[in-house]
Amino acid sequence: MEMLIITGLSGSGKTRAINVLEDMDFFCVDNLPTKLISKFAEIKRASRGWLKKIAIVTDIRGGWMFSSIFNELKILDEFGINYKILFLDAKDETLKNRFNETRRKHPLIGLDGCFSIEEAIEKERKALEKIKERADFIIDTTIFSSSQLKEHLCEIFLKESKQSVIVDIISFGFKHGDISRADLVFDVRCVPNPYYVENLKNKTGKDEDVKKYIMSFSETLNLIKKLEDLLAFLMPLYVKEGKNQLTIAFGCTGGIHRSVMFAEHFFNIFKKKGNKVNVNHRELSRNYNKF
Repeated sequence: MEMLIITGLSGSGKTRAINVLEDMDFFCVDNLPTKLISKFAEIKRASRGWLKKIAIVTDIRGGWMFSSIFNELKILDEFGINYKILFLDAKDETLKNRFNETRRKHPLIGLDGCFSIEEAIEKERKALEKIKERADFIIDTTIFSSSQLKEHLCEIFLKESKQSVIVDIISFGFKHGDISRADLVFDVRCVPNPYYVENLKNKTGKDEDVKKYIMSFSETLNLIKKLEDLLAFLMPLYVKEGKNQLTIAFGCTGGIHRSVMFAEHFFNIFKKKGNKVNVNHRELSRNYNKF
């Protein structure tokens, strides 16, 4: 890869990403007007190897010029530039909270009838739909800390094998909303729920006694075996396809017990096999201070 194009929702962490990539020896440019992407590619070609890896951020801040991004990508193809697109996303509520915390104004507020943060996020999300579809990497930073985002980017762009697939495993609770982006979603509400066991109710799927309870049922063991077989079958196919990331989500009712246990179980399986794997528990990262 010679050039990495970073785009995504305002407030999704593009500036943090560019800082991490700079530490990886990328030559980084933030807020590059979209129409200058091809010009920058010309500079790279003329550098005779001095500019080896370039990361540029281009997004809705470029105003009307952002609509030219597909024409710019076509020019890169004609130049023979090997580029990838990284798209950063986050939940609407998370984006709103980040703007409130930083007290910064969304770039679309005050333009084209956008007078609220909700309207601005909706309009920006619609404007970015097509480029998101073209993205090679999509990272939802909703539940990522700065260190987790850094670790994730390092695993993507410092990986030793181009054929490796980075596995993101997420646990969640259906009553708190579905996962917005996942390649595979497994509903594990079919196994017995520790929530109804008094001494397990206030624990999580990370606790050993909760795990032992869930694993004591034959339906749990059978489901795990079938999922292991399915994933063992699918992984080589994803590698063959050239897929860079695989997001697997496990959901239960509240996202505290069963989904967490399943996510931890498969995290350990992938880790033992030498895969690059991350695990995030969406509901445990909320305001569950007791966990």
